[in-house]
Amino acid sequence: MDNAVKKPSTVFWVIAVLALLWNLVGVLSYLADAFMSLDDLAQLPEDQQKLYAIRPAWVTGAFAIAVWAGLVGSIVLLLRKKWAKTLFIISFLGVIVQNVYQFFLSNTFEVFGKSAMIFPVIIIIISILLVLYSKKLHEKGILS
Repeated sequence: MDNAVKKPSTVFWVIAVLALLWNLVGVLSYLADAFMSLDDLAQLPEDQQKLYAIRPAWVTGAFAIAVWAGLVGSIVLLLRKKWAKTLFIISFLGVIVQNVYQFFLSNTFEVFGKSAMIFPVIIIIISILLVLYSKKLHEKGILS
């Protein structure tokens, strides 16, 4: 295969940098959530405090897997390595596990309202798109 065919386009670099920024925001969100101080928790309304109190550790673990695998996947994507796809799949699985709890096993949307469903849906869609995009790049020979 010709090296010119394997050269990524400008669109690739834009998407890869946006993926990195997106996943950095996810990591910051995770860190803020996982390491919330007792004082910060006490500032929340009582119903939100209860959500934090009853949330199982596996949900926080899924959140961690989702964001850290996504961040490393984005870095690996920038390095044009084929295992970016595997990392994005792992991230997607973390997103799904976390959101199964959020949508079906907790009263998150009763507490925050139905409009709070929008962002989790966006996260799921972006996770799927990153998996599909990295798969396409691998098939085109852009990721090695």
